[in-house]
Amino acid sequence: MSAIGLVLLVLAGYLATGVASGEVDWLSLFTSAQWSPTHAAFGSLAMIFGSAVVCVLALALAVPVGWAAAVTLSEYLPPRLARPLRLLVELLAAVPSIVYGLIGVMVVRPFVATLGGVPGGDSLLAAGIVLAVMIMPTIVAVSVDALTAVPHRYREAAYALGLTRREVVRSAVLPQARSGMRAGVLLGLARALGEAIAVFLVVGRADGRLPGSFSEFLDSLFHPGQTLTTKLAGPEPTLTGTSGAHWAALCGLGVILLTLVAAATVWGIRGTARRASGATRGLKGHQPAAARLRMPRDRMATVLHMSALALPGVLLVGMLAVLVGRGSTALDPSFWFTSATGAAGGGVSDQILGTLLIMVTTALIALPLGYGAGILIGVHASPRVARLLETLTMVVGGTPTILLGLAGYVIFCSTMGWGRSWLAGAIVLVPVVVPVIAMTTAGRIRSMPPELTEAAMALGLSRTQYIRSVVLPYTWPATLTGLLLGLARAAGETAPLIFTATVFFGAPALPSGVVDSPVQALPTHIFALSQDSGDPAAVAQSWGSALVLVLITAALLILAVVLRNRFEGARRWTT
Repeated sequence: MSAIGLVLLVLAGYLATGVASGEVDWLSLFTSAQWSPTHAAFGSLAMIFGSAVVCVLALALAVPVGWAAAVTLSEYLPPRLARPLRLLVELLAAVPSIVYGLIGVMVVRPFVATLGGVPGGDSLLAAGIVLAVMIMPTIVAVSVDALTAVPHRYREAAYALGLTRREVVRSAVLPQARSGMRAGVLLGLARALGEAIAVFLVVGRADGRLPGSFSEFLDSLFHPGQTLTTKLAGPEPTLTGTSGAHWAALCGLGVILLTLVAAATVWGIRGTARRASGATRGLKGHQPAAARLRMPRDRMATVLHMSALALPGVLLVGMLAVLVGRGSTALDPSFWFTSATGAAGGGVSDQILGTLLIMVTTALIALPLGYGAGILIGVHASPRVARLLETLTMVVGGTPTILLGLAGYVIFCSTMGWGRSWLAGAIVLVPVVVPVIAMTTAGRIRSMPPELTEAAMALGLSRTQYIRSVVLPYTWPATLTGLLLGLARAAGETAPLIFTATVFFGAPALPSGVVDSPVQALPTHIFALSQDSGDPAAVAQSWGSALVLVLITAALLILAVVLRNRFEGARRWTT
């Protein structure tokens, strides 16, 4: 668990040190919209406005669809059909953010340009649409968990009163699940606030855009803007040095961003913890509608809910169709096994090797740390301490990866003199993987039959023997599943690698050392190519690289699901 605390300490430490390296006018930072390093003017109000607008747009689009899809999965479909459909929706969460950004560049921007009659399509609206698709699976997953946690006796009592399905959901289920469903929204908001690369590619990154009236606000939706994450993901952090007023102001932006994301994450976790207590309330009072309207309304609600569930599936199928159609070069084996030539030619073998090197190194570091954290939460900690440790773990897991990348840049690349290093990239991705391993391991321990622990204690096993002989055999499938899920997320991370580990071209396939030893990786390769959308060769190469990355991520996810299904409920070691 010390790894979780160390990550939080490092993040807070480097931000505090950065803020202290120069003078920060906090009042101006919060109230001024002007950002001009040449004039020593550092105001973040326009960036805060941009972050707020894209997040509100994303929630406005994703929440109604996500909640309706969750209700459909929980209340309208049989379990044998709901499980695979839920997996289909959750696959959207596994699509790397750089792929969302690429689709935003090639699909969403032209749509916004046509809709608003503006050139380019870089805009706050485009960023909001991309974020809506990204956060929808989070809202669906958490909301389904909240709905399924409602005891069945509430539904049975409501049906016994003669209520229709729509009335049962509205009067008996939703009041009990409301806090958990709100938690899903907050966790989705935390992801939207922390997303950098997908927004970076479509928002336009224009400083100082702050509307003065409602009409100007509506017009600003179709024009470029700036957010906190896109400012930090730009070139300024690497060009300004690691001290002075400019760097201090950038670190001040990091403090604002980390505070907002942590607050949304903690609030969301508290909501999921309260959802069980909501089940103690009685049925919400229901005033029956006119008898002739009840059945038509029920049928209309069923159609609307089924349509909402179909939308994520259509999005996933459409994304896959676009990837396969435009990235058909990845279907040629030579694309996987030949090196890149020039700026946008050849294959991606070097990028695949670089990505695998970083992932394997991250796995070797994260596995013992994550497993140790899970054991501490599940075995050693008291219930109150375990809740606190779970909250800290989730805060680390929700930390914007752009901040991890900047921390790695300051610590490894600058202070320690590593320069661009594959090992630095692997280390900064460890906080992405460790929380997933820790939470899946702790969850598996909590599901362990109490008779196993009682038998171990009756045999006089020490705590170490108990962990080695009972806990480890029981939890390793969940731990391995968590590792694969964490690696699937880390494989698509771009922001940390841009600052610490990768270059676009010129690096060897495998490095010969650690210091000044960058690699090429698929996410940053796609990121670089996607910004040259006017070159057909670059566009084709970016789509092919995106399909390769999606296939690698899908392979990790499929393996995780197979392991979970294979060992779920297995008790062979108890016989």
